[in-house]
Amino acid sequence: MTINCLGKLIDLTYPKVMGILNITPNSFYDGGKHSDEKSVLLQVEKMLTEGATFIDIGAYSSKPSAEFVSEFEEIERLVPAIQLVIKHFPDTLISVDTFRAKVAKTGIENGACIINDISAGSLDTTMMETVAKLQVPYIMMHMKGNPQTMQSMANYENVTKEMLLYFSDKVVHARSLGISDLLIDPGFGFAKTKEQNFEVLNNLELFQILELPILVGVSRKSMIYKTLETSADKALNGTTVLNTISLQKGAKILRVHDVKEAMETIKLVSQI
Repeated sequence: MTINCLGKLIDLTYPKVMGILNITPNSFYDGGKHSDEKSVLLQVEKMLTEGATFIDIGAYSSKPSAEFVSEFEEIERLVPAIQLVIKHFPDTLISVDTFRAKVAKTGIENGACIINDISAGSLDTTMMETVAKLQVPYIMMHMKGNPQTMQSMANYENVTKEMLLYFSDKVVHARSLGISDLLIDPGFGFAKTKEQNFEVLNNLELFQILELPILVGVSRKSMIYKTLETSADKALNGTTVLNTISLQKGAKILRVHDVKEAMETIKLVSQI
């Protein structure tokens, strides 16, 4: 199970870590922390040193009810960050966290190598065609609506079944366009209640039927801190617990804020 990043085959047989770099002022956990070059470089260096294979850069917060950001502003935030990282850490495998085709294309043209789309093409009908032309790995996440509306759309008869149908349709469309490297992300916290998030996690192994690498992003999310009646900044232990379960159920990439702890989790679980 491999993906091609800049001509380098990344073997996902052994799980990998994707470190989160939010260059937004309003992300739910680290909003505003990485607003200058020094803080960006320090965070990237820390994540790479701790073992991250990928760095996922996002310039548009997708937290529930996040305010709208124009395409121009998203690009203006994203491009300097990518260029800065590539300049100082030229071998970095950068993922662009965006649902806009133009932003994705611009990110790849400036040195990124993966597109991470929270909407799997639903919010920009030209996204998959763009990915196909670029021939880069494409992460398709499950959600309904958009960041402003998704929390009102958590209505399912059977959330796992409906998600499997959603991904099946997306995979067929992506393959028909010629996209080779596909990954899926269940989208924990996106158009799902806390209870639905745990139901999906409980059924995570069923998504292996799609025969695609599974990326899990539960890092410090509300399904953890609301259950524990705490806050995102105190949700690292809970994140580690759910990452452990995710690995046991087939996750191949952990998308996290805390790389060291995720790497330790992978190392320990691999011994079982």
